[in-house]
Amino acid sequence: MPTANLSEGLNTQGYSSAALWVVVVNYKTASLVLDCITSLIAEHQRGIQMSVVIVDNASGDGSLEILRQGLIALQNPNWIRVEPLPKNGGFAYGNNVVLQQALEAQPPPDYILLLNPDAAVREGAIAPLIQFLNANPKVGLVGSRLEDPDGTPQTSAFRFPSIWSELDHGLRLGAVSRLLAHRKLAMPTTSEPYPCDWLAGASLLMRREVLTTAGLFDENYFLYFEEVDFCHRAQQAGWQCWYVPQSRVVHLVGQSTGVTDTRRSPQRMPQYWFESRRRYFLKFHGVAYAAVADLLWMLGFSLWRIRRWLFRKPDTDPPHFLWDFFCNSLWVRRGIS
Repeated sequence: MPTANLSEGLNTQGYSSAALWVVVVNYKTASLVLDCITSLIAEHQRGIQMSVVIVDNASGDGSLEILRQGLIALQNPNWIRVEPLPKNGGFAYGNNVVLQQALEAQPPPDYILLLNPDAAVREGAIAPLIQFLNANPKVGLVGSRLEDPDGTPQTSAFRFPSIWSELDHGLRLGAVSRLLAHRKLAMPTTSEPYPCDWLAGASLLMRREVLTTAGLFDENYFLYFEEVDFCHRAQQAGWQCWYVPQSRVVHLVGQSTGVTDTRRSPQRMPQYWFESRRRYFLKFHGVAYAAVADLLWMLGFSLWRIRRWLFRKPDTDPPHFLWDFFCNSLWVRRGIS
């Protein structure tokens, strides 16, 4: 996979020797990346030794120059480098460039932290993740407590999607949600660590050994569901996933994609979301199960839309969501994208 260094003004001496690598994938969010990097510099000054790679997925909007100037203003830390890529291949593609380098590095890193460009680590956020892995050899992946800038917690740990979580997600009825409490996708926010099925990729730390047993990210996911797939394969390889709330990371939800930004009017869901969802269900559950999951979601969502209209509830759903879902369902389309 071709890559190139944004080498002007950057010193990468000793880059690959750190036990922790941090990967930040940028696509037209250079200002957010610099805020993220500033928070990492603060952690580095507190004694967390790391090497950081900023991957630019062919932004084409001047991001490389913004990053270059921003890093100069930050005095060009020699443990940070920028990796421009020839195309925008998505989240999995961008991360895989560095994950493959991590596997081939001499010496290789012990840990790799995936961090969103719209995330910023709180003081002391990285150490609890590393300490938890050191203390629990069967755990391969750990995730932070994600939160708003004011400290309001976000959902960070999840169960794997199932026909029951799809029904609950579409229907949004309190009685059914309580009945399916142990099947719901989102898991609770707690003050103590607990095991989960998968973790949000906005702040996800893994052992390097997870890559050697589970493989890299599946690049057939352009965006969304790639971390669900990765955690699923990691668990199949024998690794546990844990939520570690002692690690706190600010996450500006949707700022890097615009799709899930709750401060804007709902946007139409992009085609790649439907393709990623369909790929996940087909890959891990097969055609029959995926078709049932589609049917239950559409049934539940249709009932929700009727209830929303009858009781004049706010309409916060993406435009044309039911129609777009139907057109991308297994009842209309077949095969893994």
